[in-house]
Amino acid sequence: MAVICNTCGLPEDLCACGDLNKESSKIVVRLEERRFKKKGTMIEGLNSKLNDIHGTLSELKKKYACGGTAKDDYIFLQGDHRETMKETLVKLGYSESSIEVH
Repeated sequence: MAVICNTCGLPEDLCACGDLNKESSKIVVRLEERRFKKKGTMIEGLNSKLNDIHGTLSELKKKYACGGTAKDDYIFLQGDHRETMKETLVKLGYSESSIEVH
């Protein structure tokens, strides 16, 4: 028996809800300074209910070889990765026009 998507009602193998949500979200990438002058990259605007935020976190941690965490609607990576983050997120399926780097 095929699994049915709760959002669109199509079978899971035909469902495109995840891809559509990636394109429509407004993502902000910025540098944040934590305790003891530790710098980190904050990626905000990811909807954890609609996107696979933990899968995205896993891919980013592998790519940048750093630690990180995903909570609510943001991802925090250790270190400053703003320069290449936009092209990495585009490769992961997010729309280039919806990504803003500060």
